[in-house]
Amino acid sequence: MPTKKDTVNPDATRGAKWGESRSDNFGYKSDEERKDRRGLEDWEMVEEMAENNVIIPYWFIAIFVVLLLVAVGLTFPFWGNRPGYERPWFDWGIPAGVAWVVFMSFIIYYFVDLRHQLAEKKEKKLKQKQEAKDSAEK
Repeated sequence: MPTKKDTVNPDATRGAKWGESRSDNFGYKSDEERKDRRGLEDWEMVEEMAENNVIIPYWFIAIFVVLLLVAVGLTFPFWGNRPGYERPWFDWGIPAGVAWVVFMSFIIYYFVDLRHQLAEKKEKKLKQKQEAKDSAEK
């Protein structure tokens, strides 16, 4: 338990911008000690996250396709037949289900689309190229 003299003055962080701190390592001796004991701050985690180019993982799509195949297969008349009840081979539920899956896939894709983040990355790369170009001219 930290004592009163070990705590950081809360006024020391006033006026700091996101990702900045006005205090020295939040009261720890070094930045490494702070990371070992406290972990990363939110802005540090965001900066260190790996950028993934695959929007939806392939294994998720594979599981979805397998589930759809099993669902369609279970509608065939030779599974789960009761005596005296004949089912037709074609049922409008299959195309309706496929349409529903396609429609919802587009909606989900729209919600998780990273176009905005990709646009920000492009802007950041252009800015870095411009800064590199400016520094090379000097």
